[in-house]
Order: sequence, then C-alpha cells, then structure tokens
Amino acid sequence: MKSERAGTARAGTRRAWRMPAWLTGPVLVLGVASFFADVSSELVYPIVPLFLTGTLGAPVLAVGVIEGVAEGTANLTKLFTGPWADRVGARKPFIVAGYGLAMVGKLIVGLAIVWPVALVGRSVDRFGKGIRTAPRDALLADASEEATRGKVFGFHRAMDTTGAVIGPLLGLLFLAVLAHRLRLIILLAAIPGFVSLAALYWLPESRPPAPAETDVDERRGTLAGLPAPFLLLLGATIIFMAGNSSDAFLILRARDLGLTTTLVIVAYIAYNAVYGALSFPAGAISDRIPREWLLVVGYGVFAGVYGGFALAGSRAAVWPLFIIYGAYIALTDGVSKALVADLAPPDRRSTAMGLFQGASGLAALAASVIAGLLWEFVAPAAPFALGAACALLAAATVAVLSLRGMLRPIGAR
Repeated sequence: MKSERAGTARAGTRRAWRMPAWLTGPVLVLGVASFFADVSSELVYPIVPLFLTGTLGAPVLAVGVIEGVAEGTANLTKLFTGPWADRVGARKPFIVAGYGLAMVGKLIVGLAIVWPVALVGRSVDRFGKGIRTAPRDALLADASEEATRGKVFGFHRAMDTTGAVIGPLLGLLFLAVLAHRLRLIILLAAIPGFVSLAALYWLPESRPPAPAETDVDERRGTLAGLPAPFLLLLGATIIFMAGNSSDAFLILRARDLGLTTTLVIVAYIAYNAVYGALSFPAGAISDRIPREWLLVVGYGVFAGVYGGFALAGSRAAVWPLFIIYGAYIALTDGVSKALVADLAPPDRRSTAMGLFQGASGLAALAASVIAGLLWEFVAPAAPFALGAACALLAAATVAVLSLRGMLRPIGAR
C-alpha cells in the first residue's frame, strides 16, 4: 500500500513537471538562442557609442551614420530574406547564418582601430539579424497551432527580452570590474553570441507546407497574392510605425528631463523587465480573444506614454512612463507576429514576416529621421506628440478593420 502511494506521488510529480504541448523542441531551442543573442546585443548597445566616440575618436555624426546604416541594412535584408527562404523551402540555414554573422560582427567592432571598420562590423551584425528574423518567426509559426500561437510568440519574446535585461546589467558590471576597457567588453559580448549559435545544433529543419495549388506555388517567394487581411494589417502597422521613432529619443528625453546616464540605463532595464514579464501573459490572452484587440490596447498605451513624454516637466515622470512603455511592447510585438502567422498562407509565412518586419522597420527609420528634425527645429516634445497621434490613428484603424471582420485569419471567413 505504501509503495502504491509512493508510486502515485511520483507519477503526480512527473505530471506536474511535464512540458506543455505548445513548448516544442524548436520553440525551446529558438527561445534559448534568442536569449543569449540578446544578452550579447544588449550588453554592447549602450557601450558602442562610447567606444566609437571615445576609443576610436569618431564624431557624433559618424555614430548616427553607423547606426542608421546598420538598422537600414537589417530592415532591407528582411524584405529579401523572407521570400528567399520560402523559395528555397528551408528555414534553418538562414537562422544559423544570421546568428553566426551577428557574432562575427561584434568581433569586427571589438577589433576595429578606426570607425569605418566599426561601421562594417555593425552592418555585418545587423545583416545577420535581417537574415534570420523572418525565417525564424516563420519556423515558430510552423511549430505552433493557431490556438496556442500567441503563447509560442509570447514565450519567445519573453526569452528574448530577459536577455535584454541581463545584457545591460552585465554591461554595467563589466564597466565597473574592467575599468571601462570598452574594447575588451565588446569582444566578451561575442561569447553569449557563440552560445546562441551553438544552441541551434538542436534545431530541426522546418520546411514550409506544400501549397494546395500549383499557381500558388509559382508565387511562392514573391509578394504577389498575399491575402488582403495581411495587407490591411501591414498598412495599419505602417501608420503606427511612422510615429514610432528610435528608443534613443526616449533615452535622450530622459536625459533632457534630468536623469543621469546610469539612471537612464536603469530605466531602460526596468522597461525591458516589464516587457519580458508581460510578453507571455499577453500572448496567452491573444489565444483567447481576437489578437488585433490587444494591438488596439497596445497602441493606446503607446499613445499615452508618448503623450506623457511630450508633456513631462520633471524627471519624476520618466520612471512610470518607461515602465508603462514596457507594457505597450509586450501587448504588440509577439502578438503582431502571431497575427501575421494567422493571416499568411503557411507556404508564404517567411515572405509575409519579412515584408511585415522590413516595411515596419523602414517606416520606423523614417520616423527617427523626422523625430530628429522635430527635436532640433521645433522642440524636444514634438517627436512624442507626433508618435502619440500616429498611434491613436493606427488604433482606430485596427479597431474599425476588426469590427468589420477584415482581419480574420485564413479560413475563418
């Protein structure tokens, strides 16, 4: 009798620790890879500008050129890599190449002796991001069911953002322990990048499902014939991204309101912590209600935060605004990817992901240029007023499209 009870207890323990069905091998491996990749990237994010201007003697204008070229490279690459992966019918080679190039790019930056070499390194790093992102998200969609897709993307965002919390913390630690030896810190950041690459050894290949019709097969890897609901979502997202300038402006605004450099980094860490903590719950909720309504709420939160930054008159306002900002991105980032996966045909997911992310990123890049002009020639509050207005317009657009049934997933009509 006693042994039967012990056996029952052990069986109950095993059931309690069983992984949920949605947490498949590919989802777990990609989560681990993204975690270490973001530790690597976010470790150097606040350090690279200091390295460029202090160690390499680059002018501030060069820093803007380097970051602009790097982000532009990533966004343009996404537009081409997504369709390419669908044409080839494979995901893993692009993912491995992307994470590998990101690691190599950091090594190039760390070894640079003049700033143009650092420009090459940053471009290689971001080129790697552009190569891997759309095929990776398509593979996540392939590895998930529609009923739990929000959880899958929420889990991935949570892993990614947890790395974005640990990375800056390690950066602060290394700055203190290594006496501001910036070159060494950047080179050390390649280590978690290598771990993210090594984790992909356990990633199985995922091939897009064969299309149902031969004429659809001819369009695979092209932008032709993508569903109208997806294109409508893309249009609404571009409206939003037109006012979503770089987070660098939030950091500059925090400095403008009186925060020290250290406190700005701490506020940035707090934002990432909230983002990471809420990503999975937001994804799980999106599996129960229409995903687009979480986007509406998220855009509304963004409008409130940017309106707050526009009206803020003291540094006390920075802390709650940064924390709430983390909620906005948790409600929109993984959820929007899950919605794209719902709306795109299975054999066109990488194409749709690449177009969605690339076009959104290019719109954000344009928004950053406009924000810089507004900051310089109008007022520091002006970029945030524009961002709030664009977010409200995008929220209204998504709400109307949803109410009219124009954002329903394939097969739901």
